[in-house]
Formats: sequence, structure tokens, C-alpha cells
Amino acid sequence: MTVASIDIGTNTILLLIAEVNLNSGDIKAVKNLQSIPRIGKGLKEDNPMPDENVGRMFDVLTKYSKKIKKYKCEKVLLTGTNALRIASNKNDIIKEIKNQFGYDLYIISGKEEAKYSYFGAISGHNDKQKYLVIDIGGGSTEIIYGKGNEIIFSKSFHIGVVSGTESYLVSDPPSEKQIKNFINHLQKIFFGLIKNVKDIDTPVAIAGTPTTLACIKYKLKSYDEDIVEGSSLTKMELTDFVNELSHLTSTEILKRYPHIVKGREDVLLAGTIILKEIMNLLKINEVKVSTKGIRYGAIINWLKSLK
Repeated sequence: MTVASIDIGTNTILLLIAEVNLNSGDIKAVKNLQSIPRIGKGLKEDNPMPDENVGRMFDVLTKYSKKIKKYKCEKVLLTGTNALRIASNKNDIIKEIKNQFGYDLYIISGKEEAKYSYFGAISGHNDKQKYLVIDIGGGSTEIIYGKGNEIIFSKSFHIGVVSGTESYLVSDPPSEKQIKNFINHLQKIFFGLIKNVKDIDTPVAIAGTPTTLACIKYKLKSYDEDIVEGSSLTKMELTDFVNELSHLTSTEILKRYPHIVKGREDVLLAGTIILKEIMNLLKINEVKVSTKGIRYGAIINWLKSLK
């Protein structure tokens, strides 16, 4: 069965078209698309999402709907995360998406987002291991700790690459004081993880920050999922990335890595700092990078609902 799964994030909107075996649960990717409309730009909690942001979202959905028709998808799963969670006009957006495209948008809670991220990230892995999944989004960061298919601990933190940049790293490049204040805030909010997360077999990082850093590490000219999936990032490499990115303007970052960072050049530093601070706190020396996440988790969740 051909299934489309769309993840509407604060910074990116991702489309996965996959062949799904309803009996075995196997998910085989056929097509992956990424757009960076940043629908959470300037969005504050309980305020309406600005019309221009909504317009950019609908432009992406129009493009994706053509692909969905082309591949004759029999099921479309549309998942919204933090930006849609906090927007006061989310119900209007849900109705308009239904009217224009016929899709049902499901806005997941932070807890559900953590679950989707975890099961997406570990899909295809050894299910007896203890995993820590780190999902650094645009408006929130999810930390999920589990053993195989059992989630032991999960928490959604209201800080991501867009919100972190807009709230703390406000100049371009940011000042040392801004970076220090951001790190202090992260250390404060993540501190409680120490008592809840122990004995990690496999730390996994998902979302745009780790996949972009992996592309830079391997000197890729364009995104290559086969190389990025299962690659690794060390704490030392993240330290080097922070030192490099913190002294460059977003324009200089884009010029240095034009095809890899486009659309993320002004938020990549924030994401790198978030990942580095989590690794520091939990004494993690190396993380695996996964290209999977909410899109896959949404399909897995849907398959479970059929049984």
C-alpha cells in the first residue's frame, strides 16, 4: 500500500512516500521531499500564525499534493507539531487544509511527538537495546529514553532551533554573552535528565541539525540519505562546529555550505549548541544520526491503530 506521511514542523515540512506492508509493518521509502517554509517564524504562544506563514505552508502542501497524486497514495497522514500546537488559529488552519486538499491534519501533543520520534528513529534497529532519541525541532526538543519498543521516559522541552535563535542568539553572529545565556538556559532546563536517563546503549539524534552537520562532516555537495543514515557525530566534532559557526554570519555560513544549509543557515548554530549541551550533560561522546522520525512514527502509529 502506498502511504504519504507529511510532518509539518516549525521550520521544515517533510514528505515521505512509502510502500507499507500492512502485514509485516515494513516501511520502504519511495520518495522523500523537504521544504523549509519556517511557519513558526515570529510566532508566540496563543497568538495566531501570521497569514504569510500560513501561505508558505499552503504553497508547500500544494506542491506535495501533486506528488501524492502522482504516486497514487492510498493513505495520507498529516502531522502537525509545535508551531501548530501553539497557534491560536489552528482550528481554522485544520478546516482550510481539509477544504483545499481533503487531508485531515492531526496536531500531536508534545508527548505524542516524543513517541512518534522515538518509534520512527529506532525503526529497523535491534529492539532489545536502550535508546536515547534526541529530536531537535524548530520550536521544541524531544528527549526520549526507552528499551526496545518500551518508552521509559520522555519529555518535550519548549526550545528549538527557531525559538532558541529568536529568543537568545539575536545578533548575527551572536555575541559571546548571548551564547553563554543560551547555554545557561539549556543547562537549567535539561538538568533533570540526569536522574531519568541512565545506561544508554545507542544515542540517536534526528531532525535537521544532526543531518545537516553529518552532510558537512562528510563534505557532501547535496543531501544523501544513504550516507547520512547511521552516520555519527562526536562531542569533539560538535565543539568544533560550535566554534566555527559562532564566528560566522548566517550569510557566511550559507556561502561556505551553500547546498547543504540553505534555509537553516541562521538556526544551525542554535541546534548544534542544543545537541552539544545534551551530550555534555548525559556524558555522551558520540551519537548516531537518523534521517527517520515523525513521518515514520506516524505510519507506525497508524499501523498499530489498524490492529
